[in-house]
Amino acid sequence: MEARGGGVGGPCNSSTGKKKTDQKSYKGIRMRKWGKWVAEIREPNKRSRIWLGSYSTPVAAARAYDTAVYYLRGPSARLNFPELLASDGLLGELSAASIRKKAIEVGARVDAETSCKSLHMSGTQEPTFELKPCSCGFQEKPDLNKEPEPEPEDPDGDYS
Repeated sequence: MEARGGGVGGPCNSSTGKKKTDQKSYKGIRMRKWGKWVAEIREPNKRSRIWLGSYSTPVAAARAYDTAVYYLRGPSARLNFPELLASDGLLGELSAASIRKKAIEVGARVDAETSCKSLHMSGTQEPTFELKPCSCGFQEKPDLNKEPEPEPEDPDGDYS
């Protein structure tokens, strides 16, 4: 008789096991029960952590982690994707909030690119509407705290 959990595929290879062997693991990330990937990193010489966000894909979470670890530990940091990191030369000069902001920007961009690629590759129909940039360069956002302006009355007076 075999020892418990010691089958051919290891202890988590059964249908009830939670560990996925086909999923590549990256440093600094984990998967939530509901499927989202999250990233966080411990600050050097402190007990606190910097929350780096929640993402749809493990790659986006890993890229957010890479950005943060690079700004915290410098060029010698062990990265998940060393070939993809672009530095702006501000090493060691950033606060935890600034590092979080940079990491979240990278992770969100990667998440958006991945989502767009998967939508395009899945063979689903393209949207029937077209997104066009505003000709004036920016689009004015309405003030949601202000009452709306009354619309001009209909000259014919017909509201049916």
